[in-house]
Amino acid sequence: MKRTRGLLLLVLLGVLGVGATLWLQYAGAPRIAAEQRALQARKLLDLLPAASYDNQPLEQPLPLRDVQLDNSRLLDGYLATRAGQPSAVLLRTRVNGYAGPIELLIAIDSHGRLLGSKTLKQDETPGLGGRIAEQPNAWLLGFSGKSRTSPDDAAWALKKDNGQFDQIAGATITSRAVISALHDALRYFDEHRQQLLSGAADE
Repeated sequence: MKRTRGLLLLVLLGVLGVGATLWLQYAGAPRIAAEQRALQARKLLDLLPAASYDNQPLEQPLPLRDVQLDNSRLLDGYLATRAGQPSAVLLRTRVNGYAGPIELLIAIDSHGRLLGSKTLKQDETPGLGGRIAEQPNAWLLGFSGKSRTSPDDAAWALKKDNGQFDQIAGATITSRAVISALHDALRYFDEHRQQLLSGAADE
């Protein structure tokens, strides 16, 4: 009898333990999801000056899906606004590097100037092209403030290709790929400025 009571008690404790665990997971799920969204937002929105927007850009996606550009592919984008007025767009793009695709996030202000860019994914050679993923990235910072026309189209190239920009040491192909992706994004913004800043994209 005592043994049966003991087994029942163990089963009851087990059921209560499982129930409590499931309840805690259920109760904590919204908070965990919110923290994951906040982490993702910090990762993607750090290119935008904090005072430049007051909306939630990741909740205002642009209708862009796999738009093929001259040298890269535009994957998606987001609109940042301040006091209801467009202030910047974030464009996620992919370009082929030396060892495979390089995924970039590019921030462009409403006047068509590059606010910043960062590498989201890459498989370039460590110590060479792989330095494109370093943060902060002095080489990528050198493009801030540039636009499609400043410098002009011909200057959007490496110095060794008669352009304006230095390369990452030992990583010519990676550098060319990233420069072409930045130029593609600025050109796309310039050609679709009205649609992008109104939250709609003309594909």
